[in-house]
Amino acid sequence: MSPKELNYIEDALGHEQFLQTQCKEAAEQLQDPQLKQYAQQLADKHQQLFAQFMQLV
Repeated sequence: MSPKELNYIEDALGHEQFLQTQCKEAAEQLQDPQLKQYAQQLADKHQQLFAQFMQLV
C-alpha cells in the first residue's frame, strides 16, 4: 500500500471516529426514544466502518 493510500485510510479512520463520538453524544442527550435509538444505531454503524478501515491497514 502506498503512503498516499495510507493517508486516505488514516483520514477515513479519523472521520469515522469523530462521527461515532458525535452520534454517541447525541444519543446521550436526546430525550425522544426513537431519535436516541437512531443516533445509537448510527454510532454503531460508524464503529463498524472504523473496524473495516482498520482491517485495511
